[in-house]
Amino acid sequence: VKLEEVEVKSGEEDEETLCSYRSKLFVYGETLLDKGTGNKTWRERGIGEARILRHNEHQRIRFLMRQEKTMKVIANHALDPRIKLEPNAGSDRSWVWSAYDFAEGELEEKVFALRFANSDIATEFKDKYEQYQKEMESLLAGEDKPDESGEADEAAEALSGLKTSDDADGEEEK
Repeated sequence: VKLEEVEVKSGEEDEETLCSYRSKLFVYGETLLDKGTGNKTWRERGIGEARILRHNEHQRIRFLMRQEKTMKVIANHALDPRIKLEPNAGSDRSWVWSAYDFAEGELEEKVFALRFANSDIATEFKDKYEQYQKEMESLLAGEDKPDESGEADEAAEALSGLKTSDDADGEEEK
């Protein structure tokens, strides 16, 4: 039997990884057996690399986590500036937050918990997460990265040199 190699697209080709941490993801909700009963518990969603990615074109930042061996997406959401990482009760190495997740193909609000190997890694993750949240907030507000090439200054100079016909008429009358 001859098998040909097939190129698989992950959807991450146009993104750069800003940071990556090995961790275990939990989701708070009803199990299939408890559907409709209101009996919610923490369920393990998987172990893998919790990554923060930035899209190369539109610069938007998202949180993505894939299950280790199967590479199935287990968490996928934008780094919304309104998301608050809260410490998990009884653990200094995990964080809990709520977000609109798209891991299963449809947008739904979920409560996540992410547990790390130790508290130092957990603290580092929180710092990075909040740093990129601020970056995303300024991006959403229209304040992109600093203009290092000076293009914005050139455009502003060119615009200030423009005069409308009303301005020209008003100056002649004085």
